[in-house]
Amino acid sequence: MAKLVECVPNFSEGRDQDKVEKIVDEVRKVKEVKLLDYSSDQDHNRTVVTMIGQPEKVKEAVINAIRVATELIDMTKHEGAHPRMGATDVVPFTPVQDVTMEECVQLANEVAKEVGELGIPVYLYEDAATKPERKNLADVRKGQYEGFFEKINQEGWEPDYGPRKMNEKSGATAIGARVSLVAFNINLDTPNLEIATAIAKKVRFIGGGLRFVKAIGLKLEERNQTQVSMNLVNYEKTAVYQAFEMVKMEARRYGVNVVGSEVIGTVPMASLMAVAEYYLQIENFDLSQIMEKRLLG
Repeated sequence: MAKLVECVPNFSEGRDQDKVEKIVDEVRKVKEVKLLDYSSDQDHNRTVVTMIGQPEKVKEAVINAIRVATELIDMTKHEGAHPRMGATDVVPFTPVQDVTMEECVQLANEVAKEVGELGIPVYLYEDAATKPERKNLADVRKGQYEGFFEKINQEGWEPDYGPRKMNEKSGATAIGARVSLVAFNINLDTPNLEIATAIAKKVRFIGGGLRFVKAIGLKLEERNQTQVSMNLVNYEKTAVYQAFEMVKMEARRYGVNVVGSEVIGTVPMASLMAVAEYYLQIENFDLSQIMEKRLLG
């Protein structure tokens, strides 16, 4: 059985499609790596790439993509709704088949070392974190690109790899190992960012909300709407429908409606089937009842 690992790098470019394609092309060039998905958002000014393959080949593809992103993206000119601290903002590795979390941690360290050699400060997070305060990506990224010029010199915030000096053009990068998550966003029919932020604070665990949800409020300028952007870090214990219903409930307090939602990148089939089972009230449903799953073995 082949070893398989997933990698989902996030790049701080979502408006210049030519640049996006040049970055993604580096993944396409490695034939043994499967490009599962890539999506760009102009409001976020961010592109999320999902790839899967054998660890060494994924390592090759993601390092090559990071090198191109370092050449093409200038963080001194970057603007976008999504929090970010670098041209290659975050690079998580997730075990898929016959790969342990420890192996993903080792892979994260290997990639971080090479990225550090490009003159980019690198912080390890989640299961790869070297300090408890670096486990949570939001804590690592706090201050964002602009704030990191000062933060990197503060006690306890020396990078795990690379120079202890902020890279003006490329910023800093977070690289880690984690379990599979669901990136799930819900759009609201209000341009009021304060409302979206208030809802996000109620929904996320740190604000007393759902245990395995991280959430922030974002402005969608082109749509004149706002968004509750979430990461469900354990979809088996906090389901997608639970997050959706809680956002709807909190939105009603402000006379605001949910007008749509989106999934970023790929998601486990089980996470969406749980949604179908809940809303359709299907009894005793099993994933083996899905025809395509039977056909694929």
